[in-house]
Amino acid sequence: MKSLNEMSIKFLSRSSNEAFARAAVAAFAAQTDPTLEELNDIKTAVSEGVTNAIIHAYPDIMGVIWIRVRIFDENKVEITIRDRGVGIEDVELAREPMFTTGGEERSGMGFTIMENFMTNFRVYSKKGKGTTIKMVKHISCKATGGGIH
Repeated sequence: MKSLNEMSIKFLSRSSNEAFARAAVAAFAAQTDPTLEELNDIKTAVSEGVTNAIIHAYPDIMGVIWIRVRIFDENKVEITIRDRGVGIEDVELAREPMFTTGGEERSGMGFTIMENFMTNFRVYSKKGKGTTIKMVKHISCKATGGGIH
């Protein structure tokens, strides 16, 4: 399926870039005229995905994180977050609430939050090769006829 619009960004796995990624994706997704709640869901999911890449994918080195956002008919926003970090040994275990490899200060709720805030959520990972997160958010069509123009 061909997207109506799309954008891609890449940045270093510095924690200061998490806010940039959240704002950039939210600004791009805003053209679908989401509700404030929908936009906050997107921002939260992107924050969790990028933070996971920063903390877990590149624990001892600086790496690169890629984000691609595509908008499809009927205000479907697809967000892909990819890294080439250490990968996840057991994706199903990592998706369990409260599971973390990041120490006591990490909640282990990142994947759970992303899954609950988005319409669809998938994780692909290969040990030593990196991880890709694909998320979709269906934006409600407001009575004002909002959406991509």
